Amino acid sequence: MEPMTVRIDRATTPATIAYAPVFNVAAAFIDRHLAEGRGGRVAIRTRAGDTTYAALAEAVNRAGNALSAGGLAPGDRVIMVVKDCPEFVALFFGAIKAGLVPVPVNTLLRAADYGYMLEESAAGALAYSAEFAAEVEAALAQSRHRPALVLTVAALAERMAQASANLAPAPATPTSDCFWLFSSGSTGGPKAAVHRHRDMVETSEHYGVGVLRLTERDVCFSAAKLFFAYGLGNAMTFPLWVGGTAVLFDGRPTPEVIFDIIEGFRPTLYFGVPTLYAAMLRALGERGRDLSSLRACVSAGEALPAEICRRWQAEARAPVLDGIGSTEALHIFISNRLDDIRPGASGRVVPGYAARIVGEDGRPVAAGASGRLWIKGDSNADRYWNNPAKTAATMVDGWLDTGDTYLRDDAGYYVYCGRSDDMLKIGGIWCSSFEIEARLIEHPKVLEAAVVARADADGLTKPAAFIILNRPEDAGEALSEELRAHCKAALAPYKFPRWITYVSELPKTATGKIQRFKLRGG
Repeated sequence: MEPMTVRIDRATTPATIAYAPVFNVAAAFIDRHLAEGRGGRVAIRTRAGDTTYAALAEAVNRAGNALSAGGLAPGDRVIMVVKDCPEFVALFFGAIKAGLVPVPVNTLLRAADYGYMLEESAAGALAYSAEFAAEVEAALAQSRHRPALVLTVAALAERMAQASANLAPAPATPTSDCFWLFSSGSTGGPKAAVHRHRDMVETSEHYGVGVLRLTERDVCFSAAKLFFAYGLGNAMTFPLWVGGTAVLFDGRPTPEVIFDIIEGFRPTLYFGVPTLYAAMLRALGERGRDLSSLRACVSAGEALPAEICRRWQAEARAPVLDGIGSTEALHIFISNRLDDIRPGASGRVVPGYAARIVGEDGRPVAAGASGRLWIKGDSNADRYWNNPAKTAATMVDGWLDTGDTYLRDDAGYYVYCGRSDDMLKIGGIWCSSFEIEARLIEHPKVLEAAVVARADADGLTKPAAFIILNRPEDAGEALSEELRAHCKAALAPYKFPRWITYVSELPKTATGKIQRFKLRGG
């Protein structure tokens, strides 16, 4: 085996992955395609134009050299507040190839958040798109740490134009620190998960190829952005791993924009989140769109309600694969399959991963019982940066405590019951907020729902629902009674929502996860 290479044996299930002792993942995702004759193929498409694999490889080298010329040392962190564009890919892999550690962060955050991340990472460099200048520059002004190199993407491009187009990969190993991702903060403050060089290969091969059956003929479009672990795989690592094409869009992914991109760029795979699928279904009801290029769709970020799954497959005529992943595991580790879809379930364990469901005592629960989901796989983050207590509590002997409550049914499908801190205890019985939400969404007048615990006048915990309607004018006590009856008809009697509040939007992370903790005081 030559240095910087990786070999895959797909005759086994899961595929066997063998790494060279010296392995820089940028060589596997970027340089390999030139050696394999794909230089002229289109790697990235945007409304501004196409980028070939040869052009991308050159941009990666120039970006790495430009960063190194800025005085950075191996291992320095590079905070990226960068929109979805070819420059994101060049900067990310250029940093890795130069021996630096890219840290893509949420582009929708505020100055205080960026200030925290700058200080937490002690970043050596900060690169940002001009659109985010106000918040980034305010963060720099108030932060106690200022990176040695601060530049806009436009300024980086100027440096790249002067930099060498040749760059040898910095020595690394499969388990060396490679990049960080901050958690989305659905249950509190963000933590930096430290990922290794092998992690993107593991997810791309086991899920991208093993589950989605990606090939170089595929064109991937993701509504989820690149700063999100889900989007990073969908729109960058998966297509680049197989020599396919990524469609990048730097704007807000509204239903109409998404439909326009699908019709214009003809992707074969579309990746979204449940809230977007619900909104797109509503838009499809108003105007038909051409989705015939899609061979499959994927949903993650939140569990996909069974009714939305069924309706999307009927309307779009393409299967939608629900799955669960996490920032710490990098991508999806339990998923439905192209030929095995169970609406309302997350599916089965992705080959290459192992799962177990444990109770409060840490022991495996009985078959069919719910408990906390733990996952083991070679894409799991090595640790949380500068947080040994949280690392010790969450990452144990190669296992990752996901914080999600699941059960495994008799057929082997994993069924989501909610975040462990979103479970409700009603009358001494544990109850899943997601189960009630899924039932509410089955009502034709309901678009989205979130359920949290609330104490009644006697101090007893009961479910409270926050609901977005397809038609806001339908709100009223008559509908509330109809929705309670709808829940009672299919759920255990104690699970119906005692309070129903109609809202125009639900608090969510930028990745589409409902922040139920923000509703508990409502």
